[in-house]
Parts: sequence; C-alpha cells; structure tokens
Amino acid sequence: MTTHTAQQKSTPAAHHRGLTEPEAARRLAEHGRNEVAADKAVPLYARVVAQLKDALIMVLLGAVVLTVVIGDHADAVVIALVIVVNTAVGVVQEIRADNAVAALSAMSAPNARVLRDSTPREVPAAEVVPGDVLLLGEGDIVAADAELTEASALLVDESMLTGESVPVDKDTGTRLSAGTVVVRGRGVATVTATGADSALGRIAALLDGRREPTPLQRRLGSLGRILAGVTLALCLVVFVLGLARGFSVATMAVTAISLAVAAVPESLPAVVTLALALGARRMADRHALVRRLPAVETLGSVTVLATDKTGTLTEGRMVVQHVWTPRGTFDFFGVGYEPEGDILFAGGRPTADELDPVRELLTVTALCNDAGLRPPQESSDGKNRWTAVGDPMEAALLAAAAKAGCADQASLQRGRARTDEVPFDSVRKRMTTLHTTPSGQVLICLKGAPEVVLDAAILGERTDLLRGARQEAALLAARGYRVLAVASGTRDDVPRHPADVESGLRLLGLVAISDPPKPHAAATLAACRAAGITPVLITGDHPATARAIAARVGLLNDDHTQEHVVTGPDVAAGRVADLTAVRVFARTTPQQKLDIVQAWRARGQITAMTGDGVNDGPALRQADIGVAMGRRGTEVARQAADLVLTDDELSTVVAAVEEGRRVYDNIRRFLVYGLAGGTAEILVMLAGPVLGLALPLRAGQILWINLLTHGLTGVAMGAEPVAPGAMHRPPRPPGQQILGDGAWQRLLLLAAVVTTSSLGAGVVARHWGLPWQSVLFLALLAGQLGVVLGLRTRLLTRQNLFLPLSVLASVLLAAAALYVPFLQAVLDTEPVGWTGTGLAAAAAVTGFAAARISRPPFDKETRQ
Repeated sequence: MTTHTAQQKSTPAAHHRGLTEPEAARRLAEHGRNEVAADKAVPLYARVVAQLKDALIMVLLGAVVLTVVIGDHADAVVIALVIVVNTAVGVVQEIRADNAVAALSAMSAPNARVLRDSTPREVPAAEVVPGDVLLLGEGDIVAADAELTEASALLVDESMLTGESVPVDKDTGTRLSAGTVVVRGRGVATVTATGADSALGRIAALLDGRREPTPLQRRLGSLGRILAGVTLALCLVVFVLGLARGFSVATMAVTAISLAVAAVPESLPAVVTLALALGARRMADRHALVRRLPAVETLGSVTVLATDKTGTLTEGRMVVQHVWTPRGTFDFFGVGYEPEGDILFAGGRPTADELDPVRELLTVTALCNDAGLRPPQESSDGKNRWTAVGDPMEAALLAAAAKAGCADQASLQRGRARTDEVPFDSVRKRMTTLHTTPSGQVLICLKGAPEVVLDAAILGERTDLLRGARQEAALLAARGYRVLAVASGTRDDVPRHPADVESGLRLLGLVAISDPPKPHAAATLAACRAAGITPVLITGDHPATARAIAARVGLLNDDHTQEHVVTGPDVAAGRVADLTAVRVFARTTPQQKLDIVQAWRARGQITAMTGDGVNDGPALRQADIGVAMGRRGTEVARQAADLVLTDDELSTVVAAVEEGRRVYDNIRRFLVYGLAGGTAEILVMLAGPVLGLALPLRAGQILWINLLTHGLTGVAMGAEPVAPGAMHRPPRPPGQQILGDGAWQRLLLLAAVVTTSSLGAGVVARHWGLPWQSVLFLALLAGQLGVVLGLRTRLLTRQNLFLPLSVLASVLLAAAALYVPFLQAVLDTEPVGWTGTGLAAAAAVTGFAAARISRPPFDKETRQ
C-alpha cells in the first residue's frame, strides 16, 4: 500500500512549493526571529545594585561606615566581606534561576508546520519567515500573520486579539493573525509578517514585561517582613541591655545590626526562585516540561487528577480488530499499524465475494480520512515499525484497508478526488467528505460515533437493521472497543454545503478498534491513590468502552454496574447531583469537562487535568495544573497547559508531583533550619549576659556564623532528594501556611536546643578557664551545622553530596577563624584547644539529635 510520509491533514495543492531552506535562512537573517520583543538582558551592574538595595544589606553598609568612623577596622572588614559574599551569592543565584527559566521557555516554544523544498516539515515557530507556506489544521496556533491561499471549513478563534468569543469562518484570500487558533478545518496560508511586525508583536510591544513573583515568593515575602519586625525589636532589646552593662553605643549598635542581619534569612527569595527553577529542570529531565514556574509549587499539592483515555491510559496505537457488516462480522489480525495481517470470517478465510462489503466499507474510511502511514524507520528501541502520521484511529483504518486488499490511499484519492468536507468535531461526532467519481457522481463518505450515525435522520435504512446495528455497537463497546459507524451514498448534483447530504445514506457497517491500556496504567493510578490523589477518567468515548477500560486499570471494580459511569447527556440534563462523586465520565463535551473541573475546585481541591485536543483547552486553563501531551497533543493544548508531558506518559505526572513535593519540602526545611539558627543567635545574645557572659559574641563573629550557615549549607539544602514517604502521604492542604503542620514547633525546639547547648559550652569553658567567647562562637556554629545534617531525609545518601561537602567546608572555615592569624585578628578569636573543640562537638551532636528526633513522620518512613 502506498503511504504518506507527511501529515495529510494540511497537504497543500501541487502549486505550493514553499521556500527553499537557503532562502528561508536568508530571510531569517534579514527579518530576524519570529518572536515578540524579548525582555532585555539585565546588566550585571544592575543586578548588583538591586542586591545592595535590600534593606538589610543597606543596614550593613551603614554599619561599615560606622565601624570605620569609630576605628573598628576589624569589624569593618568582616561586615564588608559579608556584603560582598552575600551580594555575589544573590547575583549568581539570580542568574542561574534566569538561565533555567530561559532554557525552559526555549524548550516549551511552539512549533509550526511549513512547506520547505516542496516537503511539509515542522520547525520552531520562531524560525518562520515572511513567504513561508503555513500548513494549518485543527488545534494549530497561527505562527505569524498570513494570507489564506486554501481553506476547507476553516474556523478560527480570534478572541485573544479581538475579544470576540465566537470563532470566525475564514475563506481563501482572507488574512490570519499571529496567535489565533484553528478550531476546525484546515488551510494553507502564506506568511506576510513575523515577529514585532505581526499583530501579536504590535500588541506585545505595549505590555509590561516585568516578571511577577510566584505565590510562594509572595507568602515568603510577607513572612520575611513579619520576621524582620520581630527581629529588629529583639535586637533593640539586645542594644539596650548592652548599654546597661556599660558597653559603648558604637559597639552595641554594630552588634545589634549584625545580629539583625544574621537572624533573618535575607537571601530566601533568591533561594526559592532557584529551587523552583532547578525543580523545573529536574522535571524536564523526567519528561515533564513546566511552562509556568509557579506550577512547580502547585504540583506538590494536587489532590485530583482528571485524565483522558486515548493515548494517556491506553497505548494510543490503535488496531482494527472487528468489522461488522449486515452480512456478518469479520475478525482482523495484525500488530500495530502494520498494513499486513489475516482476516477471518465464520472461522475461515473469506472468499472475494464475502469480502466485498468489507472492502467497500474500508474504502470509504480510507477516503474519509486525513491520516497517513509512515513506513518502517529505525526507532529509539532499535525496532522497525510502521507508525501513524496524524490521528491514530484513522491510521488504523488505513492499515485495515490494506489488509483487506483495498486500493492504496493515493490511488483512491486520484480516482475519487475530495471536493469538500465537514471535519470531525466534538459536538457533531462525525466526519463527512465529498468526492467526485469517474462517472461524475458525488460520492458521500461518512464515519462517526454510532449513537449519532445510527439515526433514521441520517440513514435511510430499515428499523430492524438500525436496531441490530445499535445492539452490535453496544456489545462491542462493552468489550472495550472504540466503535465507528460508516455510511455512504451518491448523488448527481453538487450540494451547496456538504452537511446537506447527511441524510438518506446507506449503512455499510461498524468498525471495532482496540486501544489496550498501557502496561503501567493501573500501577500509575494506584500510585496516585497512595499519594492521596483521586483519579477521574473523562473521555468522549462510548460509556461501555469507558467502563471497560476503567475496570481494567482499576478505576472501577469489575462488579460495578453501568450506573457508575456518567455520560455527558446525564450531566447536561442535571441528573448528576454531585459531579465530584463520579470517577468515570463518558461522551463528554468541552463545556462538561470544564464543569467537572470547576466542581472539584469549588470543593477546595487542587486539580490536574490532562488533555491533547483543542476542546481540552478551556479545561486545561481552568484546572490548577493543566497537563498536555507533547507528542500527540495539539499546539492549543500545549500552550494552554502548565505542564507538557514530552513522553505522553501519565506516570510522568506522578513523577512531577513527587518533584513538586520535594521542592516544597526543601524550602520548608531551609526555613526551619535558617530561622532556628537566627532565633538561637538572638537568644544567645539575650540570655548570655544573664549567665555571666557579658557580650556573648562580637559583630564579626555573628556575621561569620551567618556566612557559613546560610551562604553555603542553606543553598545546598535546596537540592536534597525527595523524602522517602513523600508519595505515601496526603497532599498538603491548599490553605496551609508555609510554616504550618508543626514547622513552627520544630523551629522553636531546634532554636532552644542550639541555644542551650552553645550557651552551656560557653559557661563550662569560662568555668574551666578556656577562651569562652571563642568556644561559644564555635559551639553556636557547630550546633547549626549539626541541625542541617540532622534534617536530612536520607542521612547517608550519595545524592546531593554538595550538602555534606558544604558542611565540611564550613567546619574548615570555622577552624580557620580560630587558627589563621589574619582571621584571628579580624574576628577577635583565639585557639580553643581540644577541650574547647570537644565542647563545640557536643553542641553539634545535640543539634543533630534534636533535628533527627523532631523530623516529621513522612521523613522517617522507609521507601516503599
């Protein structure tokens, strides 16, 4: 059988040849990339200035001036060093986050189908140039302004430009605008303007390109302002108590300022942005492309997963297994899209006469068809196989026609040229094409859902034949097949509109197509339930087919009755009291998908919705997380989604949810660690004088601790592996605060333990005649490093070796502060000996033990 190596859905007329590749490259260099004005790169000096504008950094700059004025050059050097390091870390984190986001944006950029060197091919939309020939089909986003040269039942949604909600019919000679959406039909258009010269580019030039903070960043910013206020109040208390004990105003001012800066994790917003961006990159490595950064955070709290069937729960590689005609049922054999296989009728091979009605039916399905078959090519797994080009169901019909010995598709189309069509859509549930026969008659080919086609208004058949066909369709659907009804007819005159001929046709029969569940579909849905996520199936298929697949993947038990599957007409008629009580929906419309998502959201649930078609776009946008298929999905679905599955595997959604939980857990872990350390430093400064430690720490020592704890280990915590029990606990409640679910209590407990152990080390050191301030400095630092190791979910894992290495580096720099002469002079420290080191080690062990004991339950589980 002759096959098509390009997408037939938008095959242009022969006179279209498109640009040559050299000419396209020349025009790309001349006109630039087909992109709206990109955000200007932020210069390095602007990033540095933005970091220095931070309120706490400005306070530190004031402290530098103050220490220089009073002649305290040692503290001035330390404070200046902290400013330099903090600013450098902030700038580096910002650049890394921007680069990660830019890489994700490049990966998620849309594609366009164009004609180059007379061959249809897919190119990045950014590489479309004036003069390119665009091939447009249902679900495509128009890549650039263009003029239509061919149009077949073309309907375009221009609402994103005009605000008009009703799609517009487009005829040959009319113009298309960049960014509009093809919702029906197909067309060929020549590009007239790209990039900033297009309608979309002119609008984009008016927009403010500033990036909005994520919801998590806004919540953390609010928390940071509260913490800053409380911290400054406590530092004022430290300042006043120091004056009361006879210390100078300058000394206490510098100490209080340093304490304020050390106590508040001022780099938190940058750490969060980096954690989200790196989390998105890890998701991309696991075949889940995040298109909007806040989705990383939202994924961790998904409670409902609404999934479609074909290609998501099922293989999406369809094969015709049965053809029913009024003369009987024929069984087809074969693998995948191979156009070879046996056909049996009544247990034996059919004769040529017996096969005639099958050939007639499959000839009609081959004509009423926009797909193609691609011959074997070397695949990623080393196997050669036939593959579908276009709709998998239509490709399966072509393979069946070849098995039945029908003429190849190209010959059929030459002999019966298509003159008009009404494409399939989710409302009509049928496709009709008109063809001119060699005798000059008009051949009508129609295929569609049995409940639509098997209607007396369409078929001029006997009532008993229609009744028998409906019964056979119901039996096949109950066995899990996707069923199509096929009809045809002829007429002598050309109708004004092809839909006018959809009556008085002759029923040719039914086609039963198998699309088996994916091997891991049941395990994936079981993993969802284990993670507290409710799976829901929403499909346009027959209710019996939906129920059969749902039972096979564990969404319904085998003993459930038909009543457990709700249909779109049931929803439309108001016969379903509670949409959230249903787990399988069949024959749904786009509006009903939207209603189902909204019902779950109204109950406060966080919904993820999968989809691949134009009709899925509204529901994908309405869901908290829209998930589109990367391989077989339409451009509309991909652009409407928050997450694109590059492998079309539902299990990838579960992996993305796990990654989202990991990111959120790591941010909370960093907050507990950072705020516990800052709180401990304030408590040490408040309680130390009561225990006879007049000025527990100097300003430089406080900032050195802050530098080693937040600067190195804090950033390393963002790369910690996922908690062993992360996918065996319910999602966090949507309204839960960032420090909710016991985080505040753990924070205060750890702060109290670190404070007590470090002050204890200082008091004992003073009693034994050791340099107590240096011992206290080392113990407070060691206690916090013990906490960061104790908070690890997997203590001895080889994942994220950066964390133990950063702790080791902090230990070495702490030792350098005590034994390197320059740092001794700057930080006012002295060697503490083995005894002082032992006291600090005891503080580290105490902090480590407290962190291990206080971990949340899911951190303590073993991997299932």
